[in-house]
Amino acid sequence: MHAASADWTEFAPPQPPAQLRALALAVLAHVLLLGALGWGVTWRHQADRTLTVEAELWSAVPQQAAPRLQEPPPPPPQPEPAPRPAPPPPPPDTAQRDAEIALARQKKEAEAQATQQKLAQEQKRRQKLEAEKKEALKREQEQKRMAQEKAEQERQKKAAEARQAKEKQLAQEARNKEEAARAEKELKAQREANLRRIAGMAGATGSDTATGTAQRSAGPSASYAGKVAAKVKPNIVFPDEIAGNPMADVEVRAAPDGTIQGARLLKSSGIKAWDEAVLKAIAKTEKLPQDTDGRVPSTLIIGFRPKD
Repeated sequence: MHAASADWTEFAPPQPPAQLRALALAVLAHVLLLGALGWGVTWRHQADRTLTVEAELWSAVPQQAAPRLQEPPPPPPQPEPAPRPAPPPPPPDTAQRDAEIALARQKKEAEAQATQQKLAQEQKRRQKLEAEKKEALKREQEQKRMAQEKAEQERQKKAAEARQAKEKQLAQEARNKEEAARAEKELKAQREANLRRIAGMAGATGSDTATGTAQRSAGPSASYAGKVAAKVKPNIVFPDEIAGNPMADVEVRAAPDGTIQGARLLKSSGIKAWDEAVLKAIAKTEKLPQDTDGRVPSTLIIGFRPKD
C-alpha cells in the first residue's frame, strides 16, 4: 500500500496552475493599490504648491472679497482586495496515473533489458578475449613443441653421425687388428716352418703337415676339430637367415673321458643369436669324441659358421 502511494506520488501529474493564477492576481492588486496611493500623494503635493494671489480692487461701490479657495479633502484609501483562496486541486485522474505508472514500469523494464544486453555483450567480449588468449597459448605451445622436435631431430642426427663415426673408427680399428693378426700369423707360420725344418733335420717323427716343434705330437690331430664340429652341429638350432657366413670361436674344456666341462666364447661372430645357439649346442652334446690316438684333449678351440 505504501509502495503504491510512493509510486503515485512520484509519478503523479503536476498540480493545476490555480495557485499561480491566484498569486498573479494578488500581485496585480498590490500594484494597483500602490499606484493609487502614489497618485493621491502627488496630487496633494501639487495642490500645496498652488500660489494664492490677493488683489484689492478700488471701486466706487465697495465690494466684499470672495472666500478663500478650500482644498478638497484627499480621497480615502481604497481597501486592499483580499486574495482569493486557491481553488482545491482536481481529483487525480486514475487512468492517467495508471498510464504513467505503466509507462514508468516499461521504462524500468527497458532499462533492465538494456543493462542485461550490455552485460551479455560484455560477457561475449570477455569470452572472445579468453578464446583469443587460449588460441595464442595454443600457438605458442605448438611452436615450442615444434622447436623441441627440431632440437630432438638435431640431437638424434648428431648422435647418429657420432655413432657412424664411432662405427667407422671401430671398423678401421678392426681392420687394423685383422691386418696385424694376419701379419702376426704369417710371421708365426714362417717361424713354425723354420722350426719344422730344423726339427726334420734333427729326426722328428711328425708328418709333413705337422706344425709343432716337438719330436712327437701332443695335441689333437688335424681332423679332430672336424669330428667335434660334426657331432655338435646337429644340436644347433638356428632357423634365422643371415647375410654372410661369420664364425664364432669357442673354447671347449673336456675331461679325459670326453665329458664337456664348460665352453667359453672367445670371439663373437657379431650375431648374438648364433653365438648363443652354438654354446647351447655344445652344452647339449655333453661328450666329445676321442681322437685318432684314443685321447680327448683337455682344451680345444673350434670355429663354427652357420653355412658350413
